[in-house]
Amino acid sequence: MPVSGEPNVRVHPAISSIDSASWDRLAAPDGTPLNPFVTHAFLAALERSGSVGGRTGWRPCHLTLEQDGQITGAAPCYLKTHSQGEYIFDYGWAEAYERAGGKYYPKLQIAVPFTPVPGPRLLVGSGDGAEAREQMLMAGAIALAGEIDASSVHATFLSEGEWSRAGSARGWLQRTDQQFHWQNAGYATFDDFLGGLASRKRKAVRRERAEAMSAGLVIEHVTGGAITEAHWDAFFTFYMETGSRKWGRPYLNRKFFSMLGEAMADRCLLVMAQRDGDYVAGALNLIGGDCLYGRYWGCTEHHPFLHFEICYYQAIEIAIARKLARVEAGAQGEHKLARGYMPTPTYSVHWIADAGFRKAVARYLVEERQFMDQQRAALAEYGPYKKAEGAVDHD
Repeated sequence: MPVSGEPNVRVHPAISSIDSASWDRLAAPDGTPLNPFVTHAFLAALERSGSVGGRTGWRPCHLTLEQDGQITGAAPCYLKTHSQGEYIFDYGWAEAYERAGGKYYPKLQIAVPFTPVPGPRLLVGSGDGAEAREQMLMAGAIALAGEIDASSVHATFLSEGEWSRAGSARGWLQRTDQQFHWQNAGYATFDDFLGGLASRKRKAVRRERAEAMSAGLVIEHVTGGAITEAHWDAFFTFYMETGSRKWGRPYLNRKFFSMLGEAMADRCLLVMAQRDGDYVAGALNLIGGDCLYGRYWGCTEHHPFLHFEICYYQAIEIAIARKLARVEAGAQGEHKLARGYMPTPTYSVHWIADAGFRKAVARYLVEERQFMDQQRAALAEYGPYKKAEGAVDHD
């Protein structure tokens, strides 16, 4: 048993066994913008709906750091028997390790399931001792990996600060990737944003928006108590259409969306398109403390540029109206660049038990980080914004 007064790490098979107020206090301490995906309510909806747990290959084993009866740190953690739904892909690592005679699964994943949204993953609040609490949580994850014979521990889409500290002081392997985010430069209107674009790009955006709506579509924003089960029914149809096409089997079930709406209605914002009174497309966004997070989209009718209108341009308008600092529109998608979403690094760290394999992956990651840095710089040159005088325009 731990000595009284000393912190210790506990493992929880369900987030319901962790006090929600304590979890949320650590996830968004005073002065820190809320990231809705690391809240107790969001993670609980995943578990209560059966989207994780059971035979999904995501078995909750959340970590808490406790001292004198108080929770002083926490991390959303899962035992994984595959690498699906992570968006930081390690399939190549798994294949190489198993070709060499190793067993890559199970592994531990400190992450938000099915959610490529950057944010805190080591929830330790603020103030004195925060970095030490981070280190104890990471050490606890490694200890758990040893107990269950997991090959590795992965913390994905964590904050840049967590990434930097884990790599420089704690020896975890550092990896980078990229997404495309829109930054609000204090715009008062969408036209203000367009005014910052090169003329050719500005005309292209206006043309896309006009064509998207040319079929007589009507756009509706629905949030809070105005979201009904009928809205979720329509949206789930869209989600299933896109999920089945992209992933083969969508990760989330219908029950999840109802539970999300019940627990976080004021954080949910549906952008829905109607034609002749019927919903034909829609996107789900979550509203954070300083960011609009675009998550899922789908449609039952295909109209040119409607995806861009609902997911990107409507999101920009919403962020401007709500004075949010940015829009994060999900993983991948260089097509977002022409719509004002610029390349932005994302971060993950990895601990691998086998020393030889760890060394090989470390060498690979050095080259991968260099490539990603070069790619982001090159892509940024093709952004739609007006160039400084004398700069080369890549239109």
